[in-house]
Amino acid sequence: MEEFLEFVIKQLIEYPDEMVLSRHEGPKKIIFHLRLRQSDVGKVIGKHGHTIAAIRNLLNAAASRHNQRATLEIIEDRAPAEKSAQTH
Repeated sequence: MEEFLEFVIKQLIEYPDEMVLSRHEGPKKIIFHLRLRQSDVGKVIGKHGHTIAAIRNLLNAAASRHNQRATLEIIEDRAPAEKSAQTH
């Protein structure tokens, strides 16, 4: 499943070398966390979420063949809040 996700997602994005896919397993459930460059997030989500929905459907179909459940979550990096200088 992980190899499938890596292959498909790398075909969609502009910066495949910056993609980080991590896997967290629990009993009968696998959660994949996908970290991408901000400009690539929209490419994976697709118009109206159709692309990410298709990827998740295929992932669930593959997981169900092994009596498991799988989810894919996109982790968005937010720019750190700028610290304001305090004067007293």
